[in-house]
Amino acid sequence: MFVRICLLAALAGAPLLASAADVVTKPEAEAMVKKALAYLKANGREKTFAEIDKKDGQFVDRDLYLTVYGLDGVVRAHGANAKMIGKNLMELKDVDGKPFVRERVEMAKKKVPFWQDYKFNNPVTGKIEPKTMYCVPEEDIIVCGGVYVK
Repeated sequence: MFVRICLLAALAGAPLLASAADVVTKPEAEAMVKKALAYLKANGREKTFAEIDKKDGQFVDRDLYLTVYGLDGVVRAHGANAKMIGKNLMELKDVDGKPFVRERVEMAKKKVPFWQDYKFNNPVTGKIEPKTMYCVPEEDIIVCGGVYVK
């Protein structure tokens, strides 16, 4: 009887363990951004931006995808929504009214990597969720990858 109860308890917890593996971590986001920066240095902007834009490419993992902004607020590459490429999102605000792209550009002008919090649509769940974005300024662009906070 005890073994049966333990087995049922273990099986009941199995979905929780499986879903935990589906959650991208901050270290994974940082590693993805660093991977993209290395790719950028080796292959140049055009090839890097094209690779980031691929929804099934090497720069997409679960709900983690990369975006690249210019310091002018224009999207140079976007791993989840190609319609954003070429658009100036400087005035874009999250559901709380936070101008997160403007803030991101201002933070990038300090030329140091940073984390930024805001709310955004999760492409996996289709819901607006809290997100924290890791960004690294590189010359006149900002390479970013984010984690949805559960």
